[in-house]
Amino acid sequence: MQTLKQHSDRFWYMEPVAKTDRPILGAVVGDTHTLMIDAGNSEAHTILFLDALTERGIKRPSIVMLTHWHWDHIFGLSALTDIVSVTSTATKAGMERLLPYAWDDASLAERVEDGSEIAFCAEAIKLEYGEERSMRVVLPTLTFDDTLTLDLGGVHVILKHVGGDHAADAVVAYVPEEKVLFLGDALYANLYAPTWRMTPARTLRLLDLLDQFEAEAYVWSHGQVVTRAEYEKDRDVLRHLARITTNFPGNKEAITAQYERLTGRTVDEEVQELISFFVNGSSEEA
Repeated sequence: MQTLKQHSDRFWYMEPVAKTDRPILGAVVGDTHTLMIDAGNSEAHTILFLDALTERGIKRPSIVMLTHWHWDHIFGLSALTDIVSVTSTATKAGMERLLPYAWDDASLAERVEDGSEIAFCAEAIKLEYGEERSMRVVLPTLTFDDTLTLDLGGVHVILKHVGGDHAADAVVAYVPEEKVLFLGDALYANLYAPTWRMTPARTLRLLDLLDQFEAEAYVWSHGQVVTRAEYEKDRDVLRHLARITTNFPGNKEAITAQYERLTGRTVDEEVQELISFFVNGSSEEA
């Protein structure tokens, strides 16, 4: 059962569901406006979140922002057409590409076959929607190119287009008064490539960019809200691997050995997966 959690006076969030690919949804509560972060992967997901806010006495969102164009972050927008929606210009373009798509089993299977859809996502869509595929793509009200600051009354949210391997349109949301950085999926691998991958140059650029935010809490859309120390541990692993891969592109054994030598730690299953992503991504940069 998904639950609404309070991180601070101004920031609330609902936990993710891996099976149906429901990401974390967030709410930044201002004196005059409540901002919803991401729209959910279905109207049911969105309505569950809105009802949970109402039960806690939190004012209904009047603005929603989307972190990127992937289905699990945007399909709930059709339940929010009475409020202002905000995306990057690039996210709107990604959403527009989805407009002609059909979502029946045959159409999903065809797109999985040609590589324009991910098998995991196709299965998650079936589980989330069942036989009734009533989803429709709703385009945003407003767009921005690089940075947009929202004044919600007593609290601000800075939206920054950061890009990355997972989605070139990725946007993070920073709440300076709460020192919360909503990462969305920005630091995840590119899952739409023939092999799942992370590129060293993009990863290093993105990590340097994220270091500019003075956050104490970090929100991974398909993970948890973590402390700065926990985030920095993950960040440092990514930075080590990206730098090592730059020196040993495509060489999994050399990357593994160098990582263990530098850190004094044996690679675990999670780090092994990341090494595979960087090995796959290094061929893209070659």
